[in-house]
This record gives sequence, C-alpha cells and structure tokens, in this order.
Amino acid sequence: MPKVSATKSKKITLQPSSMEELLKSVGKLPRVRKGDIIDAKIIAISKKEMLFDIGWKTNAILIAPETKELPTFMPYLKIGQTLPIRVINVEARAGFPVVSLQNFFEKGKWQILEECFTKEELIKVSVLGSGKGGLFIEVMGIRGVIPKIQLTQEFLQHPDKLYAKKVEVKILEVDRSKNRLVVSQKAAALGITQKELNKTFKKIKEGQTYKARIIGFSDFGIFCEVEGIEGLIHISEISWKKVADPRQHAKEGDQVDVMVLQKNERDYKLTLSLKRLLKDPWSEIEEKYPKDKEVEGEVIRKEPYGYFIRLEPGIEGLIHNSKVTPESDIKVGKKIKTYVERIDKKHRKMSLVPVSTGKPLLYR
Repeated sequence: MPKVSATKSKKITLQPSSMEELLKSVGKLPRVRKGDIIDAKIIAISKKEMLFDIGWKTNAILIAPETKELPTFMPYLKIGQTLPIRVINVEARAGFPVVSLQNFFEKGKWQILEECFTKEELIKVSVLGSGKGGLFIEVMGIRGVIPKIQLTQEFLQHPDKLYAKKVEVKILEVDRSKNRLVVSQKAAALGITQKELNKTFKKIKEGQTYKARIIGFSDFGIFCEVEGIEGLIHISEISWKKVADPRQHAKEGDQVDVMVLQKNERDYKLTLSLKRLLKDPWSEIEEKYPKDKEVEGEVIRKEPYGYFIRLEPGIEGLIHNSKVTPESDIKVGKKIKTYVERIDKKHRKMSLVPVSTGKPLLYR
C-alpha cells in the first residue's frame, strides 16, 4: 500500500512502495465509476492537498483546482472525518483516484455551522463592516451579522476595534433556507451557553414592565437590551403621538421602563413598548372633545386631501379640503380655531371644521 505522510503544516506526499504494488492495487478497484458519490474518510490534510481513505488499495486525492478552498475550510475539517465525495477519475496520474468536494464546499459549510450551533462550539469569523444594528461578518463565504447587543461592553462602545479582524463567536441562529447567520461575540467572550440564554428568556413575561438599556437606533425603532436579551421598540410603540425620528426620543445608554409586548421564541428577541406605560390620550377622547366643541390647535402639515391640526400631543384632527373656503387662512405652523365635527375612536380619527368658515347648512 502507498506510504502517506502529512501534517497540517507540511505538504502531503504519496509514495507507492513499488510499481508492481501500484498495478496490483489498480487492478483490484471495486465497481466505482466516474461521477459516483461515495463517503470517504480524511486521512491527511494541508493547506495545499487532501488525502482520503475510500476503502481501496490506493488512497484518493482532491482534484487540484479545489485545493484553493482548503485554507478556508481547514478549521472545520479534521483527520478521521467522513465526507461525501464525487469520483472524478478512478485511475488518474500515478494510478491514484481523483475526487471532488465541490458539493461539500457549496452545501457542507451550512452543515458545519449547524453542527457548531448544536454543539455550541466557537467559530472564527471575519468582520467586514458595520450597520445600524451591528457588525457584518463572513465565514466560509457565508455572510452574517453580530447584532449590536451581542457585543461585549468594550466593543459595544467602540465596534471599530473589530473591523477587518478575526473574531471568535458563538452561533445564535443559522438557517440555510433563508441564507441567515446570526452570531454573538459576547456569548463567546463571556462563556454564555444556550441553556443560560434560554433560562433568562423564559423568566421574562409578556405584559410585564422591565428596565431596558438603549443600545442603538434605526429608522424603524430603538434597539434595547432587557436583562441581556435583545429587544426592539418599534417606531409605532415609542409614543402615542406621531414619531418621525426615534433618535429624538432617547439617547444611547439611557435606562428606560418598557413593556414586553411579545417574545419571539425562535430567535430570543423581544418586542417592546414605551407608549403602553403612558396614558392613551384617545381613551377619553369623546368626553374631552365632544361634538361641536370649539378647540384651538396648530396646523402641522398639509396633505393632498386636507390639513392636520394638532390639538395636544397624540391628538390630531383633519380639516378636509371640502371644509376649506377661499377666505380660510390655514397655513402650516399657524394656530387656528375649529369645531369638532366627528370622532372615530376605534380608528383614532377626528374631523374638524374651521371656525372662520362658519357652520355650513349641511353641518347640522
């Protein structure tokens, strides 16, 4: 049988003992044809070559063009590991079978990540850059993200320290069907296990109030941390009044009271609310603004169908274009007096009529 010598740092060499032995081994090959897929055991691997035991008299070697992939996959491959290979040539140069790992390189990387997730093993990823919600990473050609909350305090404040570096992380979520990979630098650095994360997550109850730390913003809301669990205050849950920019309602590092609206069991995330801890200004709207009451408000914006008037924070009414006469002096930023024409509490809508126009005959 050919002698094999290989380490992770030395080049693999194949040395048949004799031509007679080589010819004998070739003559006893089983009925395997080009294109067949079989399981093979890794017996040697380096950054330039790979050798398999396929149960024949001779060992198989990885086809040369694919060896360029080995440096990427070497941290996740080990001697004794069994992989599915495709036979490229049963008797190539020097009589050794040549095989391909292309299918593994395309799909096996997801299997590796899934196994690392199940076993809670650490992996190393490359940090590519940052976004509003965290850091973008790459491993084996797969793109992923480290959410901001999944960084230790040092890097939470200075994520740029990780740019273009290899970072050790734990996998939080891996889904090949969605091409989704979410990892945690904090879990790896602090040794947090899935069991501990699950225990903390289960303690948090929907409908209860908790302290949350503001850790970031996006155009659609505020990112928070509640007892180490990631949460989002959607822009619609920040205030009862209309919110244009979440950054105007809090600052990074603030501690705020929030209500947990929903728990996402699949990815350990929370949906939070600030406004649910405040009184809803629409709860007593019909008592405070009865029909025909004269009220004063500020014109805050013009829409194609009319003007919106703010009577108080969280309470806006609409003067429809049909109620506006040529002599009406309605301008954005100006305060005007109006009558309450109609209230739709369910849909949080209020119709107003400008006092200056008088009450039309059809108003009654």
